[in-house]
Amino acid sequence: MGKDHIMDSFGIEIIFLILFGQWTNCACAVTHWTYTGSVGQSQWSEYFPDCGGTRQSPIDVKTSHARHDPSLPPARPLGYRQLGEEPFTLTNNGHTVEVSLPGWMGLGGLPWQYTAVQLHLHWGSRGGVGGGSEHTVDGHSAAAELHVVHYNSELYSNVSTAMRQRDGLAVLGVLIETGEDTNPAFENIINYLENIKHAGQRAPIPAFDVQSLLPLNLGRYFRYNGSLTTPPCYQSVLWTVFADRVAVSHVQLRKLETALFSGPAEESDSLPLQDNYRHPQPLNRRLVLASFPQVSAQHPLSSPISDTVTTYSVGEVCAIVIGTLCGCVGLAAIIHFVIKTIRSTSSWDVLPSVRPPSLPRSKETAKEPKQDVVFKTTSDPEKEEAAPQPDP
Repeated sequence: MGKDHIMDSFGIEIIFLILFGQWTNCACAVTHWTYTGSVGQSQWSEYFPDCGGTRQSPIDVKTSHARHDPSLPPARPLGYRQLGEEPFTLTNNGHTVEVSLPGWMGLGGLPWQYTAVQLHLHWGSRGGVGGGSEHTVDGHSAAAELHVVHYNSELYSNVSTAMRQRDGLAVLGVLIETGEDTNPAFENIINYLENIKHAGQRAPIPAFDVQSLLPLNLGRYFRYNGSLTTPPCYQSVLWTVFADRVAVSHVQLRKLETALFSGPAEESDSLPLQDNYRHPQPLNRRLVLASFPQVSAQHPLSSPISDTVTTYSVGEVCAIVIGTLCGCVGLAAIIHFVIKTIRSTSSWDVLPSVRPPSLPRSKETAKEPKQDVVFKTTSDPEKEEAAPQPDP
């Protein structure tokens, strides 16, 4: 019995070690998540439970369903333009390019004080065709997307603690499209990508004005409660997604899509770092607020023709009416001047062209005094009354 008991104990220990090894292997595997493959985004929730939550990000922002909240103030970056003496650090973490931000930068206009941590980018692989941004608007994606991450420094001591709390993080989202002109602000990042080609590499870069990466109008945005867009997908983010976009050149976007690799330098088969964006997640009855009123609310049952009708404000209507009246008065004055000119210069054309035959002269008629013949061609023009001017 004693020997059997020892064998049973040994067998249990073997089983425990096997299970522990399997658990360890799973734990190691989840640290190497990817956007596609066996640990791709469709499998994230199997390894990271929060990725299957009901408040996940990104989302598709449906503008017709966003509720206007006039109490939302413009986003207020703090210290973004302050460069300091130390350089920033640029990192390739295998999933994105990341720029560390100094602690004096933050975000105001929110219920708590938030301190900046880092900014990073998401992009596609085909020059913006077919996607690249994480958030979409009315089903349309942008070529890329910028995220500026902050943590609630008023309630929590560091970002590691804050990211696990419901009110722990605040992220600014900026949709990026392509154009012909080079964006000098993004050159501060793109020019140095060659120094961090492989995962795990980092390099110092000159400090720059971070606010120059954002849209000029910081008062137009959408806001909702969501999550990190990468594992562990903690549902702790207050999102501010700007309605106005910024543009980079096609050359800049192409360099971003092709300059980096997702693996370390020693891996000869390392894949290009591309398509690092998560697909939109279900809204699940969450409320999306808009800081600005929608120009024209589209009714779900409206016809295609009515959807194309342009709406104008009261001021625009007044300006159109006044401009039309002024144009009519000016046109009438021009027509009157032209008619007056025509009458004064061509009135002799209506005189009889055949003169009556001359009467034979006689002594009696010769003695009569000669009378002048006067042709009254036109009457004197009446004075034009001034048209009444409309109130401005």
